[in-house]
Amino acid sequence: MTLASPEPRAPLPRAAAPLHPWVIAIGGCLLALLAAVLVFPSAPTRFDPLPFLIVTVAFFLTETVSLHVEFRRQTWSWSVSELALTVALVEVGGYWAAAARVVGVGLSLAFQRYPPPKAVFNMAVSVVEVAVAVAVLRVLPFTGLTEPAGWLALLVAVLVADVIGTLLVICAIRLSGGNPNRQLWQELLLPVAVVSPFAVSVAVVAMLLIRVTGWAAVLILPAAVAVTVLFRRFASVARERHTLQKVYEFARRVEELPSDEAGTLHLVDAVRELLNADRVALWLPPYLDEGPRLVVAAEDGRDWYDGPGDPDDLIRRRATDPVNDGPVLVSMSRATEAEAAALRRRGVEDLLAASVATAAGEPGYLEVCDRRSDALSYADGDRSALDSMLTHVNAAIRAQQLLTQIRYDADHDRLTGLPNRQRLAVEIDTLLAADPVGARAGLVLASLDNLTEIVDTLGHAAADELLLVTAGLLREHAPPDALVARMEGEQFAVLLPGLSLDAAERAARRLREATSTRARVAGLDLEVTLTIGVAAAPVHGTDSGMLMQRADVALLAAADGPGVASYHQVLDQQSLRRLQLGTELEQAMADGQISVVFQPIIDARTSDIVSVETLVRWAHPRFGAIPPDDFIHLAEQIGRIGDLTDHVLDLALARCRRWLDQDIALSVAVNLSARCLSEPDLVERVQRALRLHGVPGELLILELTEGSVVDDSVRSSTVLAELHALGLRLSMDDFGTGYSSLSQLRQLPIDEVKIDKSFVLGMSTSQGESFIARSIIELAHNLGLRVVAEGVEDELTRKLLTEMGCDKLQGFLVSRPLPDERLESWLLARTGVRSAAPGAQHRRLFVRA
Repeated sequence: MTLASPEPRAPLPRAAAPLHPWVIAIGGCLLALLAAVLVFPSAPTRFDPLPFLIVTVAFFLTETVSLHVEFRRQTWSWSVSELALTVALVEVGGYWAAAARVVGVGLSLAFQRYPPPKAVFNMAVSVVEVAVAVAVLRVLPFTGLTEPAGWLALLVAVLVADVIGTLLVICAIRLSGGNPNRQLWQELLLPVAVVSPFAVSVAVVAMLLIRVTGWAAVLILPAAVAVTVLFRRFASVARERHTLQKVYEFARRVEELPSDEAGTLHLVDAVRELLNADRVALWLPPYLDEGPRLVVAAEDGRDWYDGPGDPDDLIRRRATDPVNDGPVLVSMSRATEAEAAALRRRGVEDLLAASVATAAGEPGYLEVCDRRSDALSYADGDRSALDSMLTHVNAAIRAQQLLTQIRYDADHDRLTGLPNRQRLAVEIDTLLAADPVGARAGLVLASLDNLTEIVDTLGHAAADELLLVTAGLLREHAPPDALVARMEGEQFAVLLPGLSLDAAERAARRLREATSTRARVAGLDLEVTLTIGVAAAPVHGTDSGMLMQRADVALLAAADGPGVASYHQVLDQQSLRRLQLGTELEQAMADGQISVVFQPIIDARTSDIVSVETLVRWAHPRFGAIPPDDFIHLAEQIGRIGDLTDHVLDLALARCRRWLDQDIALSVAVNLSARCLSEPDLVERVQRALRLHGVPGELLILELTEGSVVDDSVRSSTVLAELHALGLRLSMDDFGTGYSSLSQLRQLPIDEVKIDKSFVLGMSTSQGESFIARSIIELAHNLGLRVVAEGVEDELTRKLLTEMGCDKLQGFLVSRPLPDERLESWLLARTGVRSAAPGAQHRRLFVRA
């Protein structure tokens, strides 16, 4: 057994400082000299050149064919040199056996290009082993080859010599800074118990046969070759077993690694330990919000070197080429000029390189540089080992990136990829905690104004597209150090580090102006307009919760007027009002605070009152009259719009029932929120209300917003058809302000459209408005739809609409919306009664001229 690579390592804990290799080598020489003086006679036995030459050659050959085992920078070699040692002890004697072994081992180590300190130490160990074997033979004593006792003596002598040599190797490893463990002791002593008895037996048999006849050499030579081949095969199998064991240990170690950045470094270090490398580098491409990473584990502690991070590097390109099959091995001794330049760039002699699978789409890159052993270099077996390891490396990288994905998803909005509310809160708290006294920051909360209408009209896919456009605009126009985040729904946030309240307000106005544009969404040019609320630290709060709450209060104030508003204490009262209204909505319906008013609708030609539109009102005992838009939108947000609709429907049908009891047929119209159409029990509730009041379906009109009618989910459902099947009529309210067309209505069970009052109010002064109204009326009639014009306030407008063929009129010219008791008075004062029309059961009301 010989020792290789006794180069010093950094001292391990509780281990002595490593000695210089030459110190260890000189120590070995002194020990060998002492052993030779004590064991060998002062006068050597007679020198016989031929046997000496034969055993010298035998030592050379057996030492050259060896099994290498590594321990960090230390490498020891097992061979069948015991065969040559046994022959030398018998044929040339101890003195010349030592000399022959020194010459043979020296030539073998020179042939294998061992560094001088290693060669000197190994030759010294050879002398010690021969001396120990000679000493054992003297003690037993050795009786020759004719008796089994002599064979046993040779076996014991060689075994003891090997054990002593192994102990010297262990000492050298410790003195050079190593710390052999239990497994290393087993790997060192196992070949002693297996190889030595076999080699001694073969040597004894060979010498006995030669003594019988010289022709036995003809038989011994093939046997020796066979023994050598078998040993080489044994060495190969041992290496493969050792490699498999290390791969298995590597897999177990990888399973225990944490899935974070520290785990990646441990993974790279595990690769380095398995392949006994001087350094290993792993390059990973950008992933999510992480940039590219280069993780290096090196003997000298470096964390970066030139080469693996360069996408144009020759070796990296070859290893990550999709057509490449498995790891790439590049050695300076067989490298082309370009490959040699790449190796010199890294300062290495041998390199293993491989592609690593990642979730980023772009492959990662792993390279292993220089075996730490000077006795061995990387070969095809190491390529196979690395190939086996890549499965576990890829799995570990995927596990880490999965954890990164989970953390990223927890902190980011899935649609836009922006940080979410949780991540924004962490960033705010981190920023303010860094300087509790002097930290300043502005928080801009921005709401996309028309998102609800886009959802109602064009569907969620178009709304998502508009959100992406808005996110891009905010990223583009926000200051470079700002953090843009997506809150929820239509809201975004921009954190402005270091800005005072005044500076944050100015930045918010610039941001609103810069993002106010038109965007192409779903084939349409849509307005992008933001409503912005501003809060600033520390004047409005010193933590994320307070700052975001007050920015939200400012946003509500901005929605009511200027478009940009900053937080003020007065605004808290408005927020409390909104909160109180939400909690009181249900009780207000029960107490009668929420009531309805009715606005008559007449036939444009006959002036018959054909229906009344039911409008909801809330008379709050503390806040007074609440605008319908305020509490209807609030009911939608808190999920009470269905209850509010049922309440209004109940009041409208009760009024209709009282007219029926007076033998008067007068339809009632009720507005239906877009959100109600998505409620699964809507049809059942409407049918139940009609049945409860005993009102036929044809006396109920449900007015729908244009956006809700053309929404993809509504058009693909059967809710409109099921409502129409109850006998009631469906009317499209505010037609002309959305994004639908009359051609779309052919596919829907719509009975009439209401021209939006914004067109009707300007008819008497604008030819353009008149043209739009006329076009809507003509196209609607061509589709078999009736037309209602709302907002009729003067006789000229009434006359124009009548001439255009408009079917029904509604507006202040006819009547303002009236509560129930005033409606009765108005009917008595302004209307007359006609007899029932042919085929009808009930009388009709008409407005007297």
